[in-house]
Amino acid sequence: MLENIVSAVSGVLTDYVMVTVLLAVALFFTIATRGVQFRMVGEMCRLLVRSGKRDNDRRANDAPSHGSISSFQAFALSIASRVGTGNLAGVGTAIALGGPGAVFWMWVIAILGAASAFVESTLAQLFKVKGEKSFMGGPAYYILKGLHKRWWAVTFAVLITLTFGFAFNSVQSNTIADALNSSFSIPRELTAWTLCILTLIVIWGGVQRVSRFSEIVVPFMAVAYIILAIIIIALNITHFPAVMAMIVKNAFGFDEALGGSIGAAIIMGIKRGLFSNEAGEGSTPNAAATASVSHPVKQGLIQTLGVYTDTLLVCTATAFIILCSGIFMDGHDGIVLTQHAIDAGLGTGSNIGSTFVSIAIFFFAFTSIIANYYYGETNIRFIRNNDTLINIYRLLVGGIVYAGAVMSLDLVWGFADITMALMTLCNLAAIVMLGKYAIRLLNDYRAQRRRGLDPIYRSSTIPEIAPETECWE
Repeated sequence: MLENIVSAVSGVLTDYVMVTVLLAVALFFTIATRGVQFRMVGEMCRLLVRSGKRDNDRRANDAPSHGSISSFQAFALSIASRVGTGNLAGVGTAIALGGPGAVFWMWVIAILGAASAFVESTLAQLFKVKGEKSFMGGPAYYILKGLHKRWWAVTFAVLITLTFGFAFNSVQSNTIADALNSSFSIPRELTAWTLCILTLIVIWGGVQRVSRFSEIVVPFMAVAYIILAIIIIALNITHFPAVMAMIVKNAFGFDEALGGSIGAAIIMGIKRGLFSNEAGEGSTPNAAATASVSHPVKQGLIQTLGVYTDTLLVCTATAFIILCSGIFMDGHDGIVLTQHAIDAGLGTGSNIGSTFVSIAIFFFAFTSIIANYYYGETNIRFIRNNDTLINIYRLLVGGIVYAGAVMSLDLVWGFADITMALMTLCNLAAIVMLGKYAIRLLNDYRAQRRRGLDPIYRSSTIPEIAPETECWE
């Protein structure tokens, strides 16, 4: 009974309300920023390369303890949360239920949603605060400091902690346990204990250890996975034109025999795209706020590139692997479909696909657990900055990771969809109201770049909110 109610509520919230609002806000910011996600791609790449040189963009007036998170590390932390089970299992589910056309709509929400990602991450930088060891920020902080609505900010903080710190982390550990048990017959109990211990070791080191871990692991696994996809596409290159035609035709309902309908393709593409790239959801601004940069727009642009990295690279790699294999209508979905597709695409007759995907899932999902934990920590500290409370939260996360690996998660997924939808709606409403500041920052940044300057933001640029931007004195 409870599961039916949860399923019905989550269906209405995620399939209709959230999808409609998400698209509307994405279109609004695409127009308001004059397509920042298109016209500044070159600047995004330049900033990302430059930020890879640690500390080269630190402000002179930053205290040493607040310059320890580089722009690239903050980017890697957000990618760690984005790149997870949604990229491997979620894409398989979207194609199985929505047809190949779901891939097209996944691209659309990534391209349009990148504008929302720019705005929310720029706002997170603008309204960030100084913590004990690093900067902190995110929707809860800009809702409080920009809109002066503490009840709203606390509501968001509670929702993101429940969604990422608990529900999504249990899903990630469950996926790891499934993959390892299927490929290597590793007992779920052993996986549960291993994940629990590894998680506690990493998260007890604070955001510095979390960001260093993400900086090393995430780029390596993402590149390895994309290389595998390129190999499979190259081996099946004769099918590639047909695959692209199939995606476009099915996206508009011209070939419904491929599975799904235009409505199913749109809904599954947008839902799975959001779950994967998190644009507008309000999660990645928590990572964006930690970076030490000279202008908020710098991190806003870099985080926008994160949406493209997640969806246009990693998710697309999975989609092409599945569609080039020609087995997407064999009755499988999720991670099993991806594993079978790699085996078929390589044509080796072995289970190399299952083995590789299991390893990839372990690293992708584990880095997501670590990043998801941090989103919860920074929001708990917003509600009450108490070390004892944080230590309790860490232990609870360890317990949730253990439990997720050994239990069924159907009901958990339903609750997660509800809290994610409510969290997203809270954030979208906030960035619509505060978006004018992000646009003014963008104009200021572009004006300085036209003068040949390395942009620096000063609180006097937007004097009416200067008292609320404590890190830009």
